[in-house]
Amino acid sequence: MTIALVSLPATPDAPNEDFAAAFPGGAVLLDGAGVAGGRTGCEHGVAWFSSTLGGVLLGTLVAQPGLSLAECLGHAIRTVRSLHEGDCDLCHPASPTSTVVAVRVRAGALEYVVLGDSALLLASRDGMVDVVTDRRLDEVGKRLRGPVDALPTGSPEHASALAEYRSALTGLRNRPEGFWIAGPDPEAARHALTGSVPLDSLASVVLMSDGATRLVDRFELATWDELFALVVASGPAEVIRQVRDAEADDPAGRRWPRGKARDDATVLHWVLP
Repeated sequence: MTIALVSLPATPDAPNEDFAAAFPGGAVLLDGAGVAGGRTGCEHGVAWFSSTLGGVLLGTLVAQPGLSLAECLGHAIRTVRSLHEGDCDLCHPASPTSTVVAVRVRAGALEYVVLGDSALLLASRDGMVDVVTDRRLDEVGKRLRGPVDALPTGSPEHASALAEYRSALTGLRNRPEGFWIAGPDPEAARHALTGSVPLDSLASVVLMSDGATRLVDRFELATWDELFALVVASGPAEVIRQVRDAEADDPAGRRWPRGKARDDATVLHWVLP
């Protein structure tokens, strides 16, 4: 098993709310989300939530091979809820949440589960790259984020519009007319994207948080095929370096409107035997 993994926070002094890890036969990646600088109802914080959920999910994948990945995710969400529901207000509208990407080898296939806008790249031995990512949050966001994108990133006006946007998103979180994300409710796991691919058809897989996929889906500086080729040729660190360069070239979000000038970025590349 050959794994290359790089994960960097948005800024050196900020906690990294991404989490990624692997074991022989599987890997997970999570991208935590909350309200920057605001109350979440959880005394532990977003980074704690994403890393704890990721660790529990990883252990469940190993210990419960008979469960589907969606069932493993539901079990992990329930377990993490039990760890802090006595101390934290999990009914708070801004309670921490996280995207999830997980893969596992079982019975000659690579199984996957994807919840939220992190991405899974499946590279076949014939050179084709399939991308699995949950775009329901993006579809909801497009309807709501016009006022945010019209303002310079980091300005007081942008911060105010962003707060209103996030409040509106919260009202659509884990609802049929909105989007699904891992949070306090294990029901979200039932709405994840799932599938499997014959293992012998794959050359490698890449798990990426949306802070790394910005190179494609926000900045449009590469295609998915070009992004995968960059991972293979130069490694995950080069992907994140190019993302950081693009962010630095447009700090106010004029060329590429976005909620955060910089974001946590994680790339995990698993080369299959």
